[in-house]
Amino acid sequence: MSQKAVVLLSGGLDSTTTLAIAADQGFELYALSFDYGQRHQFELEAAKILAEKWNVTQHVIIPLNLAAFGGSALTSEIEVPKHRSQTEMNEGIPVTYVPARNTVFLSVAMGWAESLDASDIFIGVNAVDYSGYPDCRPEFIKSFEQLANLATKSGVEGTRTWKIHAPLIQLTKAEIIRKGTELGVDYGSTHTCYDPDSLGRACGQCDACILRLQGFAEAGLTDTATYQPQ
Repeated sequence: MSQKAVVLLSGGLDSTTTLAIAADQGFELYALSFDYGQRHQFELEAAKILAEKWNVTQHVIIPLNLAAFGGSALTSEIEVPKHRSQTEMNEGIPVTYVPARNTVFLSVAMGWAESLDASDIFIGVNAVDYSGYPDCRPEFIKSFEQLANLATKSGVEGTRTWKIHAPLIQLTKAEIIRKGTELGVDYGSTHTCYDPDSLGRACGQCDACILRLQGFAEAGLTDTATYQPQ
């Protein structure tokens, strides 16, 4: 039997590539998504479609209303930054950062994985072409992996060694797109935009869209996602 893995699947470009990598490595896939009050709810619809396309064994969407706390442009009425340069993106942590989001998500994934008698979790964080989020760094992933081995029954008893897989963490966006394309990812089915319109069309102007479009251009490929007229 294949080894089980829980894959955090937002419905975006990075998480879908990570799902494809986990599948390519032979894991039995369990996809986990969160309805956390994000303004880009269209990503959850994308996650459902992608989970079906990749034949995951089970796809769970957890309602977790982080919008009750606010503090982020993704979960409140704070305006999403647009038209930022690469230099501006590299200056500090942007308002699109959701406080402790990856820590919360990985904690839930850890609980589900342990209930499945699994100890492998995949997350599509990236520390190269990203917006400066602290929970996307290698130091964070390493620390959470240590925590998982201390905080679980299987880790304490030594029956399993926990592994947090972050296969994209040192890749550029172009490298991620090339890798996913090789594995058969349909990027037209993914949703990345922080501020889509009512039809789900990407704005093309937020940090996420800019990094995505730059990645496709550098990879020499065409992004088949739907964008708003500019």
